[in-house]
Amino acid sequence: MKMHFCIPVSQQRPDALGGRYTLYSVYLDGFLFCKVRYSQLHRWNEQLRRVFGNCLPPFPPKHYLSMTTSMADERRDQLEQYLQNVTVDPNMLRSDVFVDFLKVAQLDTFSITAKRTSLDIFLPDGRSIQAEILTSDTAERVLEVVSQKIGLCRELLGYFGLFLIRFCKEGKLSVMKKLADFELPYVSLRSSEVEDCRVGLRKWYLDPSLDSMLMDCRAAVNLIYMQAIQDIEKEWAKPTQVQRQKLEALQKEDNQTKFLELSQEVRHYGYLQLDPCTCDYPEPGCGAALSVGNNEISCCMTLPDNQTQDIIFQMSRVKCWQVTFLGTLLDMDGPQRTLNQNLELRFQYSAESRWQWFVIYTKQAFLLSSCLKKMISEKMIKLAAENPEMVTALI
Repeated sequence: MKMHFCIPVSQQRPDALGGRYTLYSVYLDGFLFCKVRYSQLHRWNEQLRRVFGNCLPPFPPKHYLSMTTSMADERRDQLEQYLQNVTVDPNMLRSDVFVDFLKVAQLDTFSITAKRTSLDIFLPDGRSIQAEILTSDTAERVLEVVSQKIGLCRELLGYFGLFLIRFCKEGKLSVMKKLADFELPYVSLRSSEVEDCRVGLRKWYLDPSLDSMLMDCRAAVNLIYMQAIQDIEKEWAKPTQVQRQKLEALQKEDNQTKFLELSQEVRHYGYLQLDPCTCDYPEPGCGAALSVGNNEISCCMTLPDNQTQDIIFQMSRVKCWQVTFLGTLLDMDGPQRTLNQNLELRFQYSAESRWQWFVIYTKQAFLLSSCLKKMISEKMIKLAAENPEMVTALI
């Protein structure tokens, strides 16, 4: 699936010869990722083409004369589409040509040199692990370093991920984004400009039944056990009073296996909860508390009269969705580091035998979109295991 690359803004800069060039601000999942010139992307495309041939999407052509404003906007849109489409192929995402270019671009944009350093990776129980890394290490590499320190089986790394997490007042936390495998955690953290932001290790799957795949690895069980406790403490998972008493008894016994088995029955266990936001349904401007997981978007809506209404959107009835930025990026100091202030996610949903559009206004729109993609991916993998022909028909 496509990644959330976008180029909402570009700037004209003077070059050494007295001319001018365009610098494109590339955002990934709503955060400024790098700034690059057309010539850099053009050379990168040629390198990728030598490796992958005609599998690449079309690259916007060169213009040898001055571009009009409309031509410049068209090129920016075309470069954005190129970055989105080139990430569809997982083999390309893992290639050295792809990763090395973006690695250098991210380092250069934020004037960070490649050197040895340490990075604190926070666990769900609040403890941190100090990882000895390079500033140029990707999230995939940093995750490998952490897994070695805690004894996490290498074949289970795909069930976990590194996240930018903001630790708010009163003990609350807000997941800002999932770090892409090729992203540099050290650089992304330093450049985020988000107050009280840290890199955290969490499981990265939204089908709670996948816990069963991890039960033979003690380190993996310990991680999802810690996260289950944290989710209950933060009220992301919502046990009944009876369930809470049983879970507390099991926690005192440190019976992790039984604790996780009972957690499967808890409402919203394994879901990711978003910060409070607004929605246009059932009435415009309704407050919304969203939890995403187990092939659904679970919403607790606060109506204008302060009454609440629980609404569940099943992923099997979602046709498509899109994230839209609703503001301007330019200020006195140039483009801002994040797009998270004016975002909406709208999705088309089959309700009452007809397709309707629903809109959610949330600064975590890109994270929500990533969760929707993750749930679809998990569903497709499960279907492929059960019936490969059915998956082909769905695609």
